[in-house]
Amino acid sequence: MLVGAAFGAAAFYYSTLEPDRLRVTLALLFPALVAGTFPVPSRRLKTAARLLLFGAFSVWYVTDPPRNNRDWAGEYAIPADVSMQGRIAHVHHVRNFIYRTPEDYTPRYYDADYDLDKLTSLDLITSYWAGDSIAHVFLSFGFNDGKHLAISIETRRQKKFPYSTIAGFFHHYELFYVTADERDLIGVRTDIRKERVYLYRVSLSPQARERLFVSYLTEIDQLAHQPAWYNTLTDNCTTGILARAQAKLRYRLDWRVLMSGYTASLAYDLGLLQTDGMDFPTLRQHSRISRPANATTEETYSEDIRKNLTTDTR
Repeated sequence: MLVGAAFGAAAFYYSTLEPDRLRVTLALLFPALVAGTFPVPSRRLKTAARLLLFGAFSVWYVTDPPRNNRDWAGEYAIPADVSMQGRIAHVHHVRNFIYRTPEDYTPRYYDADYDLDKLTSLDLITSYWAGDSIAHVFLSFGFNDGKHLAISIETRRQKKFPYSTIAGFFHHYELFYVTADERDLIGVRTDIRKERVYLYRVSLSPQARERLFVSYLTEIDQLAHQPAWYNTLTDNCTTGILARAQAKLRYRLDWRVLMSGYTASLAYDLGLLQTDGMDFPTLRQHSRISRPANATTEETYSEDIRKNLTTDTR
């Protein structure tokens, strides 16, 4: 009862119910009502009251709809739009912000066409901001005409809410696929936030690589019409990659999926990384992106970040 009451209180508090006083009131009222069932002398009435409370909560929770029409934070305001014409993917609104600080940026977007027949590489990027256990993980698709399209599965945050890790366990963030230029998605982490960023070459067959890319594009298009909730445990940056890759369930339940900082280690053990014969600690050392102290994201950013990597990631 106590765990259920705590979950319900948090679910109401981190919900998107409006006005704010409503969600705060429900967050306080729900556990109070649950606590009020304890003194009820009749076991039958006590059980009936609890079934009513948790039943009503469950109905609300499973029917609480995600939405695309909220007042979003700037970096999530405009989602990508995808259309296919034969073997050509038309991607509209590829994000390419110019960052001065993590919060101070100039929004920019462009449209680009990506030829599936020119898809030649796939890179796994892991970015660390504190310690080694937790990292943000995303993919970047490379084409032999020099184009790169980075796609990151993230929380879609509203302007009025600050980021909260706990909120990600409840219906607080919609799921969002940031579809961006590498100068934006990787560059903000290497040059602006000064995070530790690693780039690993993924070793997949051309067919599997294309299937994964198309799966991402399909999901981006679907989310534009059918929004979904983000969930830190079940639908996050790492589990989303495994779902798109159609990984077996036992790999999705590996502890390194939850401790996302070790995702690259999992990929190594599964034989998914190009290793050049190196053990994982050595590969990790040589896969770190090194940038000059005052580096800026120039047009040649994608080429520049791969120059100093030991493995052939171009």
